[in-house]
Amino acid sequence: MEPFNFNELPEVVRLLFEKIESIERIVLALKSEEPREDLLNVAEAAAFLKISEASLYTKVSRKEIPFSKPGKRLYFNKSELQEWINAARHKTRNEIRAQLNKSNPKFHSKFI
Repeated sequence: MEPFNFNELPEVVRLLFEKIESIERIVLALKSEEPREDLLNVAEAAAFLKISEASLYTKVSRKEIPFSKPGKRLYFNKSELQEWINAARHKTRNEIRAQLNKSNPKFHSKFI
């Protein structure tokens, strides 16, 4: 910033306020764009998955489910749990048939 005299002080203060407001708008916009990590504790994760806490602990000990353990506490990211559920989805018979017919049009099985 260039040196200024006393008579220019009101204009300099006005410019500073404009810059501060601009920075505030940028920070608020960045804050709203950040994905919010919804961390769940054991009870919340078990409720979200609709399983018992004992079943959740079993899945954790077998490393079947995504979790974080900073120190002694277990945490679960809600979006990671949802992805884990979605990854375990089984295809229906019709979806399997459609995929087989698409990859091999000569294949027609009544057993699937």
